[in-house]
Amino acid sequence: MQEQTGADAAAIARWAFFNEIPIPEDVGGILVPGETPYAAFATTRDSAVFTSHRLFVRDAQGITGKKVEIYSLPYRDIIMWSSENAGTIDMTAEVKLWTRAGLVRVNLGRNIDVRRIDYLIANCVLNSH
Repeated sequence: MQEQTGADAAAIARWAFFNEIPIPEDVGGILVPGETPYAAFATTRDSAVFTSHRLFVRDAQGITGKKVEIYSLPYRDIIMWSSENAGTIDMTAEVKLWTRAGLVRVNLGRNIDVRRIDYLIANCVLNSH
């Protein structure tokens, strides 16, 4: 199987962040010692949290939302990223994360500053290597 690393590679995951929210109180149970949450964002069904070690996205499933899948992306696995601000016609910004597992696309709501996300990623990725 040929590895796709170009801008047109198929995404292994697509997430949407809508607006920044307070860090959920219940994330402490999944943080490792020394891991600090930096910022959280509302997603389609739950939240995404940038920490000192990783980005994790919680995805509540089912009618009650009691079943939760957590995607955890350690910063050391991010090879490259790009950010694209919103335009006049295309009103959403986008961040692409190329990882060892493949491409992850993140659409950003109009209330999110794409440069803040870019800074969070840069700070975490570059300080984790």
